[in-house]
Amino acid sequence: MASKSIESLVKEIGELSVLELAQLSKSLEEVFGVSGAVTMAAAPAVSAAPTAATAKAEEKAEYKVEILDGGDQKIKSIKALRQVKKDLGLTEAKKMVEETPSVVAESVPVAEAKAMKELLEAAGAKVRLS
Repeated sequence: MASKSIESLVKEIGELSVLELAQLSKSLEEVFGVSGAVTMAAAPAVSAAPTAATAKAEEKAEYKVEILDGGDQKIKSIKALRQVKKDLGLTEAKKMVEETPSVVAESVPVAEAKAMKELLEAAGAKVRLS
């Protein structure tokens, strides 16, 4: 059985939002110099023709996050956008939400892109990952 401190830590991690988990992962990678990527012991044999299974397995590593529509409650979308992009000013965020489609971020890791999308959609915005 795990110690109480480990159980407490696991409980706290379970209460974090997706965006906070992405930030935690990035911080742990920086502090300890490790990567969350899975390493393989041996590379599989390469096939000449890709199959449907390999096409599904090759998911994009990075995404571009775009706001397609600010939604009915634009103020909530602006606040969510400023949560996602801390360096964005109020005027810039308002412009991005009102003048859609707008690119929020490019070349964003999968977990971070999904966290951004979830937060913006919760505020009522329509978001596309490409």
